[in-house]
Amino acid sequence: MRLVRVINRELRRIAYRPRYLIILTLGIILAFTIFATMTSEGQPKNLPIAVVDMDGTYLSRRVCHEINATSGVQVYAVYNNHSEARKAMQQGKIFAFYEIPKGTYNEVLQFRAPHFVLYVNSAYMLAGTLSYKQLATMGMIAGAAVQREIYRKKGYGDDQIMGLIQPVEFDTRNIGNAEINYGSYMMTTLMPALIAFLTVLHTIYVIARERQERSLRSWLNKANGNALIALIGKAIPYTVWYILLCLIVNFIMFGPMGFLMEGSWMLMVLNTIMLIVAAQCAGLFIGACITDAPLAMSIGAIYSAMSFTFSGFSFPIEAMPKAYEVASWLYPIRQYFLNYTDIALFGNGFEHCWKHFAILLLFLLMPIAGAPLLAWQYKLDKKTHKLNTEAK
Repeated sequence: MRLVRVINRELRRIAYRPRYLIILTLGIILAFTIFATMTSEGQPKNLPIAVVDMDGTYLSRRVCHEINATSGVQVYAVYNNHSEARKAMQQGKIFAFYEIPKGTYNEVLQFRAPHFVLYVNSAYMLAGTLSYKQLATMGMIAGAAVQREIYRKKGYGDDQIMGLIQPVEFDTRNIGNAEINYGSYMMTTLMPALIAFLTVLHTIYVIARERQERSLRSWLNKANGNALIALIGKAIPYTVWYILLCLIVNFIMFGPMGFLMEGSWMLMVLNTIMLIVAAQCAGLFIGACITDAPLAMSIGAIYSAMSFTFSGFSFPIEAMPKAYEVASWLYPIRQYFLNYTDIALFGNGFEHCWKHFAILLLFLLMPIAGAPLLAWQYKLDKKTHKLNTEAK
């Protein structure tokens, strides 16, 4: 009954002041819409690059034509000198440029090896990497085409030429994201991480608001002074709501959007539920321990923001210092991400995920650890109220 009274009280508070929950929900919807539309094509296309054509021959024009034929990049401009292309890159108009030196075609005709120079702006990680990949591939193709013409002039047959140009053929298989869809790469972890981020902050906020409104005593009185029940009862309505939002997001991503789901849907649902519960437990602990509302919100924001780094989906944890690798286990999104790769990408069962589920269960201890501090604050507030009443 105590738990029910606390839940009913929190539901009335939500009904009286629903704007915070509505704003956060609209923020999640907006973020999902932006990411979904932004990555709808899978990969960035038509990235602007340039060619510095100092040769002005059939070969250089053919290279420009071949670059334009690729879907990833598009020739923004053809310059006559290096300075113009460098200025365009510094202004952010292009991400990379080829420099074809003068006399390239003559060197080809004389069976020499001409040198193309590729400049890439790596300050833009994704755009620079994709531009480099596309142009480097085009450079290899162009080099092979030049070699083919040279060998043909020497009298070699096409079968012999292919054996000389590419003696070993590689067959690349992309596991887990065959289309190299950046939407699948970003959204499957970023959206649950964002929802967990907001869950932590909102949980801290609703506890801090009790202190700001001086209603801490009223809140814990509903639980007969049991701080743990008060924390659980306050969290349950938000737990249900954020779990529902995260499940809807996942169902859309793995359903209509067609992101890869090789494993069990039930395991993925369990993974989602445990992520939100663990995130909320972290929020309950911070909110219960820190009495100063701005400080609690700041610590919660720092903790949540670091989860994007320690999840491991943007930069591998294994490449970080050992201390950071240990710290990553303090973030529920890390366990969620490891379970996601096991379940959705590799189709593994519970036997591969149970360790991460066990670590997520350990987060349930955080409200238990924070409850005594909240109980102490309740007793202090109750004592202060009694003294004030007697003084009057």
